[in-house]
Amino acid sequence: MTPEKKNQRRLRKLALLSLLLLLVGGTFAFQAFNQRAINDRLRENTPGGRVHDYYNRDTENKDVFVENYGNVPLMARIRLSEFMEKRSAGDTDFTPIVNGTIRDQVNTWTVMRPSETNLNTRVGDSAAFNTYANLTFGWTRSGQDAPWFMPTFNRDNSDLMTASAGHARDWVTSTATDGVTDGATHPGDGTDAYWSAGDSFDNSGPVWPGEEVSHDAAQNLQQERAPMTMSQWAALPNNLKVGNFWVIDHQTGWAYWANQLQAGETTSYLLDAAQMTAAADNIPGEYYYGIHVDGQLISPDRINDFLAADPDYTHHDDLSDFLTAVQNGSIDNNWGNPGPNDDVQPDQINFSIMAPGTIFTMAGEQYRYLENQGGGNHLIIRNDVITSVSWNNQNTRLNQWYDALDSTVRTMVRPVSDNFVTGSVMQTEITWEGVLWLPSNLFAFPEVALDETRVDSSGTSRAFALSLADVTRLSGPGRAFPNHEQRLSGNELAWWLRTPAGSFDGSERAWRVTRRYDDGSLGQLRGGHPVGGGGNIRPALIIHQTN
Repeated sequence: MTPEKKNQRRLRKLALLSLLLLLVGGTFAFQAFNQRAINDRLRENTPGGRVHDYYNRDTENKDVFVENYGNVPLMARIRLSEFMEKRSAGDTDFTPIVNGTIRDQVNTWTVMRPSETNLNTRVGDSAAFNTYANLTFGWTRSGQDAPWFMPTFNRDNSDLMTASAGHARDWVTSTATDGVTDGATHPGDGTDAYWSAGDSFDNSGPVWPGEEVSHDAAQNLQQERAPMTMSQWAALPNNLKVGNFWVIDHQTGWAYWANQLQAGETTSYLLDAAQMTAAADNIPGEYYYGIHVDGQLISPDRINDFLAADPDYTHHDDLSDFLTAVQNGSIDNNWGNPGPNDDVQPDQINFSIMAPGTIFTMAGEQYRYLENQGGGNHLIIRNDVITSVSWNNQNTRLNQWYDALDSTVRTMVRPVSDNFVTGSVMQTEITWEGVLWLPSNLFAFPEVALDETRVDSSGTSRAFALSLADVTRLSGPGRAFPNHEQRLSGNELAWWLRTPAGSFDGSERAWRVTRRYDDGSLGQLRGGHPVGGGGNIRPALIIHQTN
């Protein structure tokens, strides 16, 4: 229930079942019995994911990605295998370009394995395909947001069918390898950018396997960096090793999504095109070329399934670290810092090596690490919100929380300004990158844009609410809030920012980060909530540590 609805349903009358009010020496004695409340939830955790394969042999477009249509996180990997054979004019039989491979037996097809330093160069038996086919990994279009797709209608998580569109053929429905037989299971013709914002499809009939419902087109996650090999991943700074991108173990060919795929999210493209070269077009006769897509999805507690021995190849030495980093959301906890739930004292934590977004517990409070501000200063925020606090009352409640902190923590806290110059901007005045994700014109409102929290030696050591400018700075790849999901508090509730959002409908408004809604929206920046209404706060601190 939204804070607005809770506010509307606030009790209009408080019945005190037993009230004794006595005036004794100028003080009041008070009793109130049986004030009770229940907040409960019944939820079934249902995992569900689907590999999408959109292919058009005429345009050579091929889009491969993974959708999480369930309500719990998943981890995903995909492996591509190729097959090609050719026949000269006048010959009866085809000859495969890799010995021992057979068109009708996909288990004999050649696993696509790139070189350690270049995805576009295959090695081993896979090198035979370099001459004839070019694969385009990832998806980038200058100045364009992420592409759109049609969500799967098949939400049976025991069904191994893929969402194959155009000339792609799902292996469950059609094992034909003649280059002609249809086996599509999903709408679309497989061409590039077939779906766009505002499109919908009614599956009544059903037209395609799955539920007889209408779906609106949805958007893939934005690719944070291009697909890379496991060795290239290992060379990344630790705070960039988890994110929305693909990593290919070049020893086995398995491509792993480098993040937990949250409920309702869909990966960026692993593959964007498979184009034949001039050498293939100049074959004096005919040829057959095919790509087999093998997708596997697991819950994050089952990473050992991905570590199981491969009968033909050896996993990269860094695969275990990679999977653990994705499972934990960060690799830096492997450096000796305590785990997220290990309650320790500040001197047991090394903040200088902590990655943005790391969760840790210190002196009885759990926090999220936001950024290293230099000079031994570190910005952190309480992981869970403090509930039922209006925007108007947040400073009072922040001070109460701060005063109750363990003294060892308070001695580390650096001063900030006593009076932030916040400025004010309405939500309707902002233009956006993504869906209420990042303001792109904040510079047009200088007071708002400049309200970033830093150490101010003339101020007071205290807790504070982040500003709109703070959250904007802290959002994006490799930062504390790499996506909408990570902006949520630990208890997945909305939280106030300190930035006002103007007045309309006779009411003052303020900015906040939204909770998870039923329509899948979450972690958005919105400026429409009344300042006197209910809400939650998420105290932040700048702490100092000398190592």
